[in-house]
Amino acid sequence: MTSDSDDALSWEGDDDTASHRTGRPRRRENAAPPVEPPLHDATPTESAAGAPTTRPPASPPPTEAAPPSAPAASVAADDDEAPAGLSNAMLLLVGVVGGVYLLYSVGWVVGGLRLQPLASFLVADAMFLPWFVLAIAAPALWFLATWVLTRGRAAWVRVALLLAGVVLLVPWPFVTVGVVGS
Repeated sequence: MTSDSDDALSWEGDDDTASHRTGRPRRRENAAPPVEPPLHDATPTESAAGAPTTRPPASPPPTEAAPPSAPAASVAADDDEAPAGLSNAMLLLVGVVGGVYLLYSVGWVVGGLRLQPLASFLVADAMFLPWFVLAIAAPALWFLATWVLTRGRAAWVRVALLLAGVVLLVPWPFVTVGVVGS
């Protein structure tokens, strides 16, 4: 028994974090396959007391043992079924772009509220309000649509669409007028 406290938190043979993602313990790659007892007909014999007993026949020599890589192949097949996570660079990019989109939503709120008195001369408030709400929600909707629609595609497609949203969804009322305005 070891005194290492990490032993209580890991499975025997754990060498990476792949088993923590799937929730299944990894099997050791050098572990022997389970051995099943041979199924042979027993031959009846008599014991010294005269009572019949059964004695298993001599087992034949093993012809071919399973290769030790067989359990490793099944573990590798289990790992292939688990979805691969995002890379560190992709996680960083998604986080930064998500933060930019959040700032864009705040910019649309501030810029739209600054634009409302001027817009009331041109359009009715009933026409301004739905477009104002849509402008606030547009960055979040773009992010969600990009995330869902590019799930099975290459990473560069997702990056390109996220960066296109950064360019297209700039809150122009906030950029041109700003908070203070003129």
